[in-house]
Amino acid sequence: MPASNRRRAKSLSNGRPPLSQKTSTSLSSKATRTLIRTHHNLEKAHARALNTGDSSTAETLSAEIQERGGLRLYQRASTIGQSASRGGDSSKILVQWLEELLPSSPAPAPSAPSPLALQSSRNSAPALSLLDVGCLNPENHCARTKLFDHGRGVVRIDLRSAHPLIQQQDFMSRPLPSGDAERFDVLSLSLVLNYVPDPVGRGEMLQRTREFLRVPGDGGDVRGSDGKGGTGMAQKRARVLPCLFLVLPAPCVTNSRYLTEERLEEMMGELGFALVKRKLSAKLVYFLWRYDGSNTTREEKEVFPKKEIRPGRTRNNFCIVLR
Repeated sequence: MPASNRRRAKSLSNGRPPLSQKTSTSLSSKATRTLIRTHHNLEKAHARALNTGDSSTAETLSAEIQERGGLRLYQRASTIGQSASRGGDSSKILVQWLEELLPSSPAPAPSAPSPLALQSSRNSAPALSLLDVGCLNPENHCARTKLFDHGRGVVRIDLRSAHPLIQQQDFMSRPLPSGDAERFDVLSLSLVLNYVPDPVGRGEMLQRTREFLRVPGDGGDVRGSDGKGGTGMAQKRARVLPCLFLVLPAPCVTNSRYLTEERLEEMMGELGFALVKRKLSAKLVYFLWRYDGSNTTREEKEVFPKKEIRPGRTRNNFCIVLR
């Protein structure tokens, strides 16, 4: 299909209203959940209005989103929800899984390591690189683990930066890597995919993640040799890396008319991902997918359309369309 006829991927910020200046210093658990749910519902309604050309409704919804605090207050609620008092941030699960699956590394470096100590640590077990999409807190578990060189191997982006260590950038507009050196061992989409307001956009985001993951190989891209059984270490890393960490609200797969875990696994398989780890909690579902580099080129056709597979009046409408 000619490039001019291909559907151009929408940016995450497509159709979003200006950010509100309102802030909140304290939110209860109930208020936090209500704010996040309401914000998602308004964003989806706003996107539908834009897609159908209903500019009047879109303007009304945009004004309501601003009145309710916009992206700024949504981020505030999300940050509170990730605080230690509310159960901690999801990156804790990612770090636990990687520490469990990957070979042991040297002990953590001191708070102010010498250049020689840092070089020695890197020579023995090179740190992993991480692209943290939708990062709200630069001091999360990924910044405190030797896996990512105590945060030095982490690139953090978000639509609205709340910290100097977080780049203000839309993942869907991020320039594509020019080579493997600009790609990552791990990419995190924690409570990001569900923010995308339309099913096609969610599918496009999943497809785009492959562009930012290192090209899998026969061990050359694993970079895990320590001089003592390095081949075994490389093989272990090759079974895990590169990988995608995906976190969704549990109802997205447990109570959706259009999406189940089985269907999601089929979609990810079509994109070249294999499930490595999975955890379901009362509120969230966590996945770790290993990318094998297959199906990097696909025909422009709707492989997974919007299709009701689990009817029910109490079901939600979360959906991913993969083209």
